[in-house]
Amino acid sequence: MNMICVQEQHLPGESMEEKWDIAQEWGFDGIELRGKGDFGFRERLPELRRAAARGIPMPTVCVEMMHFIGAFDAEQRQDAIVQMKSLLDVMAEIGGRGAMTPASYGMFSDRLPPFVSPRSTEEDRKVLIDGLGQVGAHAATLGVELYLEPLNRYENHMVRRLDDAVSLIKEIGLDSVKVAADTYHMNIEEADPAAALLAAGPYIGHVQASDSNRLEPGSGHIDWALFGSTIRAIGYTGPIALESRLSGPAQDVLPASPVLLRRFL
Repeated sequence: MNMICVQEQHLPGESMEEKWDIAQEWGFDGIELRGKGDFGFRERLPELRRAAARGIPMPTVCVEMMHFIGAFDAEQRQDAIVQMKSLLDVMAEIGGRGAMTPASYGMFSDRLPPFVSPRSTEEDRKVLIDGLGQVGAHAATLGVELYLEPLNRYENHMVRRLDDAVSLIKEIGLDSVKVAADTYHMNIEEADPAAALLAAGPYIGHVQASDSNRLEPGSGHIDWALFGSTIRAIGYTGPIALESRLSGPAQDVLPASPVLLRRFL
């Protein structure tokens, strides 16, 4: 059975223990962490070690920075690689599964002016193969995984569909690098989200759930029954984490989400 997780920023409480109490009360099975840059996540290691020792499930971390491994600037790319390795170090230390990253976010969209990227498609791919390869190799030495998340056309221009991510992962050739499938981005980019998920099935390492309007599941028009049957069809048994904005106060709207998802998983 899939673990249904909620991202930590939605949970009230000063400590992970307090947040976990609320997460369980709202029907969740685990907490997805957020990993800030400048080694902010590493600085939380004592807190996270304590939480892990107390049995709080924290399987994944979503990086929270403004530059990523596909950045145009070489120094920013290198920093993103270093930060991702640090996130993976922490996740290995606390018994987690892995960390996810997009290729980029908010850096450039070919659907918005000026429409022409300063870097060619071939150069984009070379940069991503290098960065993902470095971080993926580090993940392999730690026994954890790196998850590449495709983002929609308005947030990123390099990796937008699941098959874009799969193509890169095949070329890298590391079992430690997998795809993070996000239902919101799939709703925009995939002509047939279920078929895309089926095709990418062997490479799916993590799943994030939010509705078509980026709000919590049940607030939009995603077909959650089809989503659930597709997850079962590909044999994915890992965590499903809510990464969404909220349609109202967390305590009012979030408890319905795990109920909805479990109905179809």
